[in-house]
Amino acid sequence: MLDKWDGRFLDLANFVAGWSKDPSTQVGAVIANANTKRVVSMGFNGFPAGVEDSADRLETREIKYEMVVHAEANALLFAGPAAEGCTLYVTPLPPCARCAVLIIQAGISRVVCPTPDKSKEPWATQSRISETMFGEAKVQLDYINMS
Repeated sequence: MLDKWDGRFLDLANFVAGWSKDPSTQVGAVIANANTKRVVSMGFNGFPAGVEDSADRLETREIKYEMVVHAEANALLFAGPAAEGCTLYVTPLPPCARCAVLIIQAGISRVVCPTPDKSKEPWATQSRISETMFGEAKVQLDYINMS
């Protein structure tokens, strides 16, 4: 069940997404402590610190996909052990399978994200894998309708 704080943290994740220089997809993530209602960490998709984010790299998918750090991974890296037991908010896409692995390992207890479009690949496959892992690891997954 989403409450006003969920909405606030999703709005913040949406704002943080705008910091990404990716010309095609801007993703933001916020890790929040559910008890204190405080932000623990934030992240957006982009290249690692110190790596040049030139237009030619950002516009060449094969290169960009190999170099980009996903928003969820950035937020988890900056949070460190403080992420354990927290809620991760991510938008406008749900976590991919690789990010789900990191989310589980970091001890996140709940993920709030948009409902994936399962009519398209790779999201149909990615969502099934992520949902399976979250279920087995007992991570609560709450999809929201962004329309």
